[in-house]
Amino acid sequence: MEIRPEVGLTFDDVLLVPKRSKIRSRKAVDTSTWLTPNVKLAMPIISANMDTVTEATMAIDMAKAGGIGIIHRFMTVEQQTDMVRKVKRVESFVVEDPITIRPDADLDEARQIMAETNIGGLVVTNDDGKLLGMLTARDIILAPQISQKVQQVMTIRSELIVASEGEPLSSAQSTLHMHRIEKLPLVDDNDRVVGLITARDIIKQQEFPQATKDEKGRLRVGVAIGIRKDEIARAKACVDAGADVLVVDVAHGYMNHVLD
Repeated sequence: MEIRPEVGLTFDDVLLVPKRSKIRSRKAVDTSTWLTPNVKLAMPIISANMDTVTEATMAIDMAKAGGIGIIHRFMTVEQQTDMVRKVKRVESFVVEDPITIRPDADLDEARQIMAETNIGGLVVTNDDGKLLGMLTARDIILAPQISQKVQQVMTIRSELIVASEGEPLSSAQSTLHMHRIEKLPLVDDNDRVVGLITARDIIKQQEFPQATKDEKGRLRVGVAIGIRKDEIARAKACVDAGADVLVVDVAHGYMNHVLD
């Protein structure tokens, strides 16, 4: 087909004619591929590392669909690492570092933390990390005064159902169902909080079975870096935050400077 350069075409002007196929169903097709030797994609699509395309929200949706998003680098290192953490916190088998709050904090502070992190509950601990209680969004909504302290409306430790470190996911799911609870704190032998399993994360795993995840059940995400010397610090910070893939973002990759 010859396309005249002075004539523009849209998607409606072009038809891709399918060939004969023996495949009976789309479910019989496997589109998975390896992005790297350690990262497999169910959907071989990567969102561009452009400031108008991929930030945390896009990266989350891409990973849920089976692809992966590359967060652009046109921001500070702190902003980029925050976006990586946001993607990694969306879901996991176990929340290894659950967000905590002090018992003497105001409910308004708790409400702001929940809104900023998009979570529905906070683990209440003391300075040593010992579990004191759980605070949910429902506790805040039903509280008569927002000026009240967390300890006045939280569910206290003696009323909580907890599990030990290393709890199998299947066992945790049964516990959540049996006690009709949504959050299961994990504690060590000294009753310090070491993790959190939520019903919300279990449901997400069922809703997006093809999601691109790491070995801990967290969504995978990539980040773009440049080739200046100070970009090494950016790369290290993003990897420490949980980034799974580094993409070298440069206009011309066939340069000695890129190899260096």
